[in-house]
Amino acid sequence: MTQQADAVRDVVRPAVEAEGLHLEEVAVSRAGSRSVVRVTVDLPEDAVGSLDSDTLGEVSRAVSAALDVDDVVAGAYTLEISTPGTSRPLTELRHFKRARTRLVTLKLADGGRAEGRLTDVVTEGAGEDGTVADAAVLVLDGDRRIALADVVRGKVEVELKRLDDAQDAAAGELGESAEDTDDDSAGAGFDDATEGHRPGRNEEG
Repeated sequence: MTQQADAVRDVVRPAVEAEGLHLEEVAVSRAGSRSVVRVTVDLPEDAVGSLDSDTLGEVSRAVSAALDVDDVVAGAYTLEISTPGTSRPLTELRHFKRARTRLVTLKLADGGRAEGRLTDVVTEGAGEDGTVADAAVLVLDGDRRIALADVVRGKVEVELKRLDDAQDAAAGELGESAEDTDDDSAGAGFDDATEGHRPGRNEEG
């Protein structure tokens, strides 16, 4: 992460957390004469499902206001707010918790693979020597249990029904936002929803 992205993260984190969300990632890049600030947010790890359009719009306004107060990005910039999307690799405990109810494929440390619907992520305790060593365990359909420590990485599999629902929701959202001159409408509540480009306070034109 660049020094500027770190500075933006420090400014927008309180705004994101005030909306009850998790700040996943911040990236700042150049696009011609202006900067593009990309902020990725997610629901708390214990939540199931995806961000809805109203919440994504609210956090977008809060982040925009925070950046306007603290001029951490010099010159013109465009703000993009998005959610992680199904293509995000599952590498951290919170990623797996957020993937509950989804079909996943797991790459295991022994070279094997496991596939199924992730129904829960639980903590299991005492080892054979009597010591308590809490460890996260992934529970797949059929009550198959795999220790998170045995998983190298995972990925969410795209399901056709979920994709159809997401496309229908996105199409409806586009229709609603066609006359929204404030660009306050967000993508519908599915995993790769993206808030429309929002001009920064210093953006020209």
